[in-house]
Order: sequence, then C-alpha cells, then structure tokens
Amino acid sequence: MEKYWTDGYRQDCSGYISMAWNLSANEWTGTLDKFGEKIDRTELQPGDILLFHNPANPTKGSHVTIFGGWTDYTHTSYIAYEQTKPRTRRQATPLAYWTNTDRYVAYRYKAITGGTATGGAAAATTAYPGAAMFGPGANNAYVTQLGRLLVARGGTRFYSQGPGPRWSEADRRATQAFQQAQGWKGAEADGLPGTQTWRLLVTGKGRAIGGSSGSGGSSTNETGFPGRGYFRPGQSNAYVEKLGKQLVKRGYGKHYLSGPGPRWSEADRRNVEAFQRAQGWLGGAADGYPGPETWRRLFR
Repeated sequence: MEKYWTDGYRQDCSGYISMAWNLSANEWTGTLDKFGEKIDRTELQPGDILLFHNPANPTKGSHVTIFGGWTDYTHTSYIAYEQTKPRTRRQATPLAYWTNTDRYVAYRYKAITGGTATGGAAAATTAYPGAAMFGPGANNAYVTQLGRLLVARGGTRFYSQGPGPRWSEADRRATQAFQQAQGWKGAEADGLPGTQTWRLLVTGKGRAIGGSSGSGGSSTNETGFPGRGYFRPGQSNAYVEKLGKQLVKRGYGKHYLSGPGPRWSEADRRNVEAFQRAQGWLGGAADGYPGPETWRRLFR
C-alpha cells in the first residue's frame, strides 16, 4: 500500500471504493453514502457496498467493503473486496463485517442505469456504443456485455465458453437468433447488433431466443426459461408471477403471505430456494434464484 496509486486514488478503503465506482475524486466513509442509494441487505448484488461510518470518531472502526456475492445459500457470509493493510483483499466475510456488524449499511451506486443481471454481473449501460464495437476483430467490454445480455435472453447454447471480450462466431449466432426472434429477416438479422437490437437487450424487452417475450409480453404462457435477469430485486414482470403460481401449484408457496404477484420478493426467493433444496442441491445451486434447470424441473 502506498498513499496514492498511479491513477490518483487514495490507497485506503474509501479510496478503493472511489476507484471501483469511478468517482471523480477521493471520497471518504463520511461522504460515500451521497453517491449511493440505501438498500436492504437482502437486496445486495455484486458491486454494492457495505458502509460503516463512525461520526463520533471516524478513525475508529469506520470502514467500507464491496459486496462480491454470497458464499452459500444461508446468506450469512459474503465475498468482500476491500482495501486493508497491507494490501487489497478478497475474502469470505461474515455479514456485515467482523466488527460493528449491525452498523453497516448497504448502498447501491446511483449511476447504474439499467441492464440485465446475469449471475453477478454488474448492470449494463443503456447507451449504444456504436457498430464499430462489434464484429470481427472487436475486443472490448461491450462484446462481453452483449454476450451476457444474450445469455440472459436464452442464448446460452451458442457459447461453449465465455462470453468474453473478443468477438466470436458465438456472439454473431446468438445475436442473429435474438434478432430472428423479433421476426426480423435479411439485413435486419445479420448477427451484428444495431441500435434497436441493443435497446431491446438492455431494457429486457422484445422476444427472447426461443420465443418468450420480455416483461409483460404475451408469450409468458410458454415454458421456456426467459433469463435470469427477470428474477432479481427490483424486477416486476409476468414471469415472476408465473413462477410464484407454479411454486404454489407444486407445494412450495409457504413463504407467501399474499400473492404471488409480479414483483420479485424475498418470499419468491425463499420458495425457490426450498424447491432447489428439495432437488438435493446445496450451496450456490440453491440460492433461491431460478436458472434454466430450476425452471425446467419446476414446469416439467
């Protein structure tokens, strides 16, 4: 650890968050909350932070970590990314921290603008980066983002590995399949994402690969898995309600006090977790968030 790194960010816990959130200056534990939206701990997703600021004595106990995902289905420990002497650390940590655990507050960065969560990925930007970012020879973060959005909309089968930053035939075929699912033909379904393709992907609209439609679409009666992004805190769509009704039908609805309804809730997650554990799954395989196999078994 040095006082400042070559990028100008201070090498302490809050300087580390300032760097990770790409803030314009070094903030500290007493100001980081201004850049985030307070959330419940049950809503934590990778990239959120857990912040404790001690106003009585800021140098005593004040600390902040980046939430990197739960370690298992109990949600009692998580992977914390933090700057602490003598270096940056990635370590399984009890929720919320080793000391002052009840005083840590969860925040989500306000500048996140949308996108589809895919197994821990940060939310995607909604702005179309331009055609030059895609196609043969392209190697950048937008290609990875595109691939993850396509996987969330039913494109898993096209990727034997990845998605990654280098443009591949898998990216082209998955993009083309998504375009064809919208009913497009010819040059409109050439496998290269344009403005309209990008807009549908990042907003979760349009028909998914395989036929299911986006939020509130008419194809929610089909049994194809619509994508992981529909089942996350803050989501409200017909697929969540469909999932809940099927859980009740299969005898896994005990956590519902009302509903089920279209808004994703902790009751949905706990009922899904109960169903997953009934399959004999443990750890991250029973985290309460439906994937393709959970969906297939639930509706078969």
